[in-house]
Amino acid sequence: MKRLALTLMTALVASGAIAHGHAGPIDDSMPDAQRIRFCERVRDHALQAFYNRDKGRPMKLFDEDGSDGARITNHIIRRIYEEPQISSPKKAETFGRATCNEMMGTKQPSE
Repeated sequence: MKRLALTLMTALVASGAIAHGHAGPIDDSMPDAQRIRFCERVRDHALQAFYNRDKGRPMKLFDEDGSDGARITNHIIRRIYEEPQISSPKKAETFGRATCNEMMGTKQPSE
């Protein structure tokens, strides 16, 4: 019985530590550090757009002020609402990150 409880606790701790597929800390001396951080935030907006779409909420877009940030984020949000094949939170995160990296011209950070 104790062995089973210990095994379950070990599995829970290990899965919690391994489950997050986020990149490690980003060194500010990297040329693309700001872009990588921006695409991580866009990924979060993509995930929120997915949840809003699933709950039938209206699309929330950012005011476009001529910057790349609002333009890229709004493009991703619109596509998530339009594309039914984005059918899971993981697909929304992947789509948001990949589209942002493509539009910003960055390489994927090594994980």
